[in-house]
Amino acid sequence: MTAHRRRLLVDHVHTHTEQMTREPSGILAHPYTVPSAPDSPYYSDALWDWDSWFISVVMGQVELDTDQPGRFGSFEEGTIRNFLDHTDEDGVMPILLKPGGPLLHGDPSRAAGFSQNMHKPVIAQQAALLAGRRGSAEWLRDDIPILERFLERYLESHVDAATGLAYWQTDFAIGVDNDPSVYYRPDRSTASIYLNSLLYREMLALGSLLEDLDRLPDAHRWRGRAQDLADAITTHLWDERDGTFYSADLALRDIDPDDWLHRGAPRTWSSVLLRVDNWSSFLPLWAGFATQEQAERMRERYLERRTFRANFGVRTLSRLEKQYNLRASNNPSNWLGPVWGISNYLVFRGLLKYGFIDDARELAEETVRLFGQDLERTGGLHEYYNPDTGEPIMTRGFQNWNFLVLTMIAWLEDRPVAWEF
Repeated sequence: MTAHRRRLLVDHVHTHTEQMTREPSGILAHPYTVPSAPDSPYYSDALWDWDSWFISVVMGQVELDTDQPGRFGSFEEGTIRNFLDHTDEDGVMPILLKPGGPLLHGDPSRAAGFSQNMHKPVIAQQAALLAGRRGSAEWLRDDIPILERFLERYLESHVDAATGLAYWQTDFAIGVDNDPSVYYRPDRSTASIYLNSLLYREMLALGSLLEDLDRLPDAHRWRGRAQDLADAITTHLWDERDGTFYSADLALRDIDPDDWLHRGAPRTWSSVLLRVDNWSSFLPLWAGFATQEQAERMRERYLERRTFRANFGVRTLSRLEKQYNLRASNNPSNWLGPVWGISNYLVFRGLLKYGFIDDARELAEETVRLFGQDLERTGGLHEYYNPDTGEPIMTRGFQNWNFLVLTMIAWLEDRPVAWEF
């Protein structure tokens, strides 16, 4: 049965990946990628930020499996260029592009202030992924300044001075839609472990691109900034008591020297941990800045059946959290416990990086079983699933990062693998 499901999934992904490609249309001047097939009621013409990054990983694996290097290169490069085309002079890059709009991003100028989220920090990683396949970043040389402006904007408008941590502007379009650490919380109050892990890898990716273009001083500068962020994450978001990384609350009142009530013992801390047990806490393993000792402790948390470990992978929220529920929900999508393909994949990658090979293999096999049985029963895949039964919950026809199971299968079968940057 396992071998049959692997082959079923491999054939399905090889056959259907091209359905996620679109030709130039409207404001999108270049070919691009979308998360779902053309006949899907969701996402069928929308170019999304972190979705397109993982679609590129899938496309690289399909090219590798089928010995067709560059087959999807124009769509991957076009996706990047569409976002660069619509990045303003202040470095604000949209979250979403559609042929007729809208552009979901923040305020158009510094003068107006900054009050909305923008593209997640993953586009340099997507560009580095494509540059690695092509053997050079030369195709991006003229547009590198846009990527630099984009990341400078993140550091200027999304980083807390007291802690050095990145925060969300609002709870809108954060990717992990209803993460209780962010959802319904005050604006600019959450230093998200998810966001900070992405930003760390993004700065490393920009450093890699700059090195490839022989701009070594700039490459070293961005790598140094990445290390500064990793140090801040370890200082403020690692919880030695629980043995995990959490997001943190930044919404503390300023210290007022004239405040008679508090001046005798003003606070000495700049953040407070938000002890919400979320799958995002495992992202430092994927990002690679956790120590081996920290990773060992987090592995223990991952294996705990009462919390994260389920029959079909990783619960996106611990079963012991008050907010845990498995209801169908769209806009926001439900990340309060259901299994998602992307969370399974990123935890799998983190386990691999720290040498937990048997655990990674088991998680990959569970993901194959989850998607394989869905494909057998319904003829397609869904956006998220019941972690205990594997029953689909929402959005039939969702493709996107679910197709990363192809990469897991390649690894399980000891074949060449196209990893993300």
